[in-house]
Amino acid sequence: MQRRIEVVPDAEGLAHAAAERIVTRLAQSSGTRAVALTGGRTPETLYRLLATQPFSSRIAWHEIHWFWGDERFVPCDDPRNNARMAIDALLCHVPVPRRNIHRIPTDVADPAESARLYEEALRHFHGHRALDADPLFTIVLMGMGPDGHTASLYPGDPALEEKERWALPVAQAKLEPFVPRVTLTFPALASTREMLFLVAGADKRNALARIERGEALPAARATSNGELTWLVERGAKN
Repeated sequence: MQRRIEVVPDAEGLAHAAAERIVTRLAQSSGTRAVALTGGRTPETLYRLLATQPFSSRIAWHEIHWFWGDERFVPCDDPRNNARMAIDALLCHVPVPRRNIHRIPTDVADPAESARLYEEALRHFHGHRALDADPLFTIVLMGMGPDGHTASLYPGDPALEEKERWALPVAQAKLEPFVPRVTLTFPALASTREMLFLVAGADKRNALARIERGEALPAARATSNGELTWLVERGAKN
């Protein structure tokens, strides 16, 4: 698998390029499809764009299921909640059935229980097959933090080495907001027909340069059983 990097001029260009790749990939696949969304600031413009024409009419909303690669363990109505942002920006503006939205639960006792329940939900959705039998996701959207983390997989965290579990609790985030998290693991994230990274902002330059030099930051360790594309805004490049 070879990482393919596409540089786009600005954040708007990144959103348009990502939207085109998403609707094209979904149209190329048939039947029930699943998308893993990402949080943070970068994808919000993309989500708002997907809710508008011409992109909205090109997506069979009733056939697509929506998951998340990670979540902040805060109430579902908290502004820091990744699912809330995606729902407010995209999913509440399009005809997606409520049953097709699969939030990481944050109304349970703790992140460990949340991770257990979300892994159960993913395994049930996947028909309890092995991840390499059939991709869990059609598209996995990923971001990258200034420290090179992706999803809620941080440098030096033992979760980076997980091979069996699909979801894990993260007791403490290493960047703001400093709240516990729940994250999918590398094996679950890799089970996709396409992994699409969205990287924007000058604060990502150092991490991106380190990855291009071959450093094994978490984002660099994310692999895909299908295609692996990085859309990079020019401001994030040195």
